[in-house]
Amino acid sequence: MAVLSAQALPLGGLQPTYASAASGGDQAPVGDKLFLHVRNGGGSSITVTVATPGTVGGLDVADAQQTVPASGAAFVPLTATFRDPMTGRAAISYSGTTTVTVAVLRLP
Repeated sequence: MAVLSAQALPLGGLQPTYASAASGGDQAPVGDKLFLHVRNGGGSSITVTVATPGTVGGLDVADAQQTVPASGAAFVPLTATFRDPMTGRAAISYSGTTTVTVAVLRLP
């Protein structure tokens, strides 16, 4: 599992640096202005899952899932809802990682 770092998105713009999605999943910082950008270069769609560690009334809260189409991209907010109390980060997994790249971006 790789730990992703947030890249500040300045008002003038940014050419972000992308990392390969880790087959064992990734961890990322959480916060109000953070989001995950996922690019899928493959020929099939993938599903990105962000674990939601909380409960309501003793019931688990469903994990967040986002489908990324073949040759497409998606943005996933990384709010404090996804903060794992053990690591302080979001736990992210992918249904496939071949040709999938990711970047965590922080809005100004």
